[in-house]
Amino acid sequence: MESAAHKADLFHGPDEAEISGRLNWLRAGVLGVNDGIVSIAALLVGVAAAANDLPFIVTAAFAGISAGALSMGIGEYVSVSSQRDAEEAQLAREAIWQRTRPVWELEQLVRLNQETGMSEDTARQAAREQHDHDPLTIHAKMHLGIDPNELTNPWAAGLASLVSFTLGGLAPLATMLLASESLRVPLTFLTVVVALAIVGAVSARVAHSPYTRSILRNAIGGAIAMAITYGIGTFVGVHV
Repeated sequence: MESAAHKADLFHGPDEAEISGRLNWLRAGVLGVNDGIVSIAALLVGVAAAANDLPFIVTAAFAGISAGALSMGIGEYVSVSSQRDAEEAQLAREAIWQRTRPVWELEQLVRLNQETGMSEDTARQAAREQHDHDPLTIHAKMHLGIDPNELTNPWAAGLASLVSFTLGGLAPLATMLLASESLRVPLTFLTVVVALAIVGAVSARVAHSPYTRSILRNAIGGAIAMAITYGIGTFVGVHV
């Protein structure tokens, strides 16, 4: 006889159950790395275009990394905390409704089941079984789009953003430190485009999405940002 896990694999595949759990970390981590790479690289090429002085560049880099990482971490924490507060409030209301109007809630679940393609008889039988098992969870998932067992974690999201931004910002800084004065800007462009392509490939792999689109979107966006700030830095360096 087949095990329950094996039967689940036949329908969902070996990784399907993990994808939704990865997406919150992926979003916070990829956004943090991308912002760290692009923000600090754009800042540094702009500064280098205006005044190619290494101590000035390093000072700008550390200031930018510190400010950006803290901003990303705090912003992500606040955003996810607000989302979690809203989810918990919805779940609390749903729990009250389950106690005060169980018949109405059962009929609502019947309608929700019918919207998935079930006949009324099948939908009603399924609704009864679902209510007997765990009415709050099934209503939260089908009516509110919330899984009570997988609420977002604001601390994890905030920390992921802070750390990933810092790591992303170190790539262009390291290039500026190691390259000669004449090669700082072109090598930073190259390093950043390659780094963003790698981040795009990793995010596509984790999310099971198309590689080419993700890689091109990351690399082209970063190159445009650096080109614009380089132009601004050149203009300011000439006219100030």
